[in-house]
Amino acid sequence: MNRLYHESEDWVAQGACRRYDPEIFFPVSTTGPGRQDADLAKAICRTCPVRQECLRWALRAGEAHGVWGATTPEERRYLRRELVPAS
Repeated sequence: MNRLYHESEDWVAQGACRRYDPEIFFPVSTTGPGRQDADLAKAICRTCPVRQECLRWALRAGEAHGVWGATTPEERRYLRRELVPAS
């Protein structure tokens, strides 16, 4: 079994996002009209008991879409650059 998938089983069921329409967490953009969905998704994430696990998973998996752990794809790219030392 895929290790990332196996780890996710431990926390995904506890996610605050499970009570909302998944489309909120996958806005078409983080600017213009999509910004409202991104802001709403991030607000929901900030209340989530497994926010840190979600963010760690998204960073390890290289998740390029959606709001995970209260971060947008752009914010995760920045975090990955900060976490990975320059060669």
